[in-house]
Amino acid sequence: MTKGTVFNIQKFSINDGPGIRTTVFLKGCPLRCIWCHNPESNEVHPELFYDPRKCIGCFACAAVCPMGCHKKDGDMHVFDRTACTVCGACAAACPSQSLEMSGEEKTVDEVMEEVLKDKIFYETSGGGITVSGGEPLMQFDFTLALFRAAKEAGLHTCIETCGFTSKENLALLAPYIDIFLFDYKETDPEKHKEFTGVSNERILDNLFYLDSLGAKIILRCPIIPTKNERPDHFSGTAKTANRLTNILEIHIEPYHPLGSGKAELLGKAYPLEGLSMPPEETVKEWMDTISKETNIIVKKA
Repeated sequence: MTKGTVFNIQKFSINDGPGIRTTVFLKGCPLRCIWCHNPESNEVHPELFYDPRKCIGCFACAAVCPMGCHKKDGDMHVFDRTACTVCGACAAACPSQSLEMSGEEKTVDEVMEEVLKDKIFYETSGGGITVSGGEPLMQFDFTLALFRAAKEAGLHTCIETCGFTSKENLALLAPYIDIFLFDYKETDPEKHKEFTGVSNERILDNLFYLDSLGAKIILRCPIIPTKNERPDHFSGTAKTANRLTNILEIHIEPYHPLGSGKAELLGKAYPLEGLSMPPEETVKEWMDTISKETNIIVKKA
């Protein structure tokens, strides 16, 4: 049975497609966006959160860790990640949830059982299932099987994707997707590589390929102060959207520092530490700037 690594199933999502939705977040991503607000999604394998503020000093973790990663230094709990195999024993033993696993292997049936609990809300609101990440197409077989099951259950389907995949994958997936929430992160190829680790050439090629298949598309545009908050990128966003035949809307996603705290819990560095959310008036200016060059609806995600 096809299995995938899921790190969250979020109920009552209202920003990941039309209506009330359940968003299934899968681990694994080929990009490394410096503003990523889900750093726990970068790796396909499970990872371990550690929040020392929740630690009650019981050292149940030290008693069960096979690698000796949890040590007592006076009254302090020291977690040495260098030898950690992410077996999850410490998280299972932790009574305060100071240690928590991020990522769990699930079958398509297990995910669908959870998703279908809210089917009545999808039917009354025009919602459904959205699969996000990370990048869902990193776990392509699972994602495809999940959407096939969703369509068999009569659900409206959306996928949030960075578009960094093969045309073959997109062609196989497209018949099962009602709306592609397609990330448009940066117009300039070199800056795209600087910000995400890859050029945008393959991504744009796939975007126009999807459009040629007749796929409905919403462009999802993260705007990051001091990075892609530029007139040429805003203009590029509008021009790219204008070239698409089947585009529905442009969604602006203002920067949020949510990834900073998560990165700390994972023991990872966060490249944009100290960067603040933009004020609402600034976000409106961004949307107005893009709207001047397109007739496509521009709204805040």
